[in-house]
Amino acid sequence: MKAQRTRHCLVIALLVLVGGPSLVGVRSEPTEKAHLDGFNVIASETHPFGSKAARQSLAGAKMLGARAVAIVFFLWQQTPSSPELERGSDTSDGQLRAAIRDAHALGLKVVVKPHVWIPTSWAGAVAMTSEADWHEWFANYQRELSNVAKIASGEGAEALAIGTELSWTEQRPEWQGLIDAARKLYPGRLFYLAHNCDGVEKVPFWDRLDAVGATLYPPLGDDTDRDAHRRIMREAADCLEAAASRYRKPVVVGEIGLRSATGAAAKPWESPEERKSEPDPQLQSAVIADWLEALDRPSIEGVLVWSWLTDPHAGGLADTDFTVQNKPAERVLACAWTRICDRDHAAIGAH
Repeated sequence: MKAQRTRHCLVIALLVLVGGPSLVGVRSEPTEKAHLDGFNVIASETHPFGSKAARQSLAGAKMLGARAVAIVFFLWQQTPSSPELERGSDTSDGQLRAAIRDAHALGLKVVVKPHVWIPTSWAGAVAMTSEADWHEWFANYQRELSNVAKIASGEGAEALAIGTELSWTEQRPEWQGLIDAARKLYPGRLFYLAHNCDGVEKVPFWDRLDAVGATLYPPLGDDTDRDAHRRIMREAADCLEAAASRYRKPVVVGEIGLRSATGAAAKPWESPEERKSEPDPQLQSAVIADWLEALDRPSIEGVLVWSWLTDPHAGGLADTDFTVQNKPAERVLACAWTRICDRDHAAIGAH
């Protein structure tokens, strides 16, 4: 871990010496593209947003060339069919405000990005069993979204994700009113994140939003079959380009990522809790490099990597979770985002 942190510091020092992104900047006005390349940032339990450690971690993301961060916080419900939904304790309103301010102080654009969290399940499973429960669920969801929309507006966040991977909810008529309510509270860019590109094709309300959004976790197959990985990624990127043309809107890829673990390519969404595995940081870096290449399309205005933690010492070579911190994937991202590459990148690219 110590050696890995040393390499991390050397990369940061190199970026500074050769004129990498400044740590102090001002928020830029929107240009032709929103330039939302960066990370999904999650609060570590002992390093809340607004803390010195969290600011240090955001600075590390900036040093790698990130232009944006999605500030992730969680809305909790007990089961997929439970209409009760409430804000989690991971990020308070004050901490959300601090996260936005700290990111802006570094010159990073901010996406405010809520996630529904269900123990032993995922947001795509949310589905009620009665009309009354649907109405209650949406009322609770709109209450929480309205609260964070006010915060995002007050702090000048550049974008607000109105939902992430809520597949079974997407055909409900309540989304129309929810989007209208968000528009009244928040003047910035609104988008929704469908699950994979086949999910994009099922969402009926893209015309009411500013961008088409997706998370990308298609099965990639065997860890060693990089040609297959790249083919699947190109197909996903082609699908997103077709959606951009059909809806006449840019695309935001709200998540790409992979555990740094053997066997992760077969099920890129799988967590360490679901399957124990040996570390494989080179697999993670190769998959992320290939995703960035495949998604380098004019219609795609941002790619946000999952994930980056507020603990600046998170990750490392022995870690098998999604964070890219203190792993070879950092060098891949620095190369892609800053065009400052070294021989280590060439070695990773040949994996």
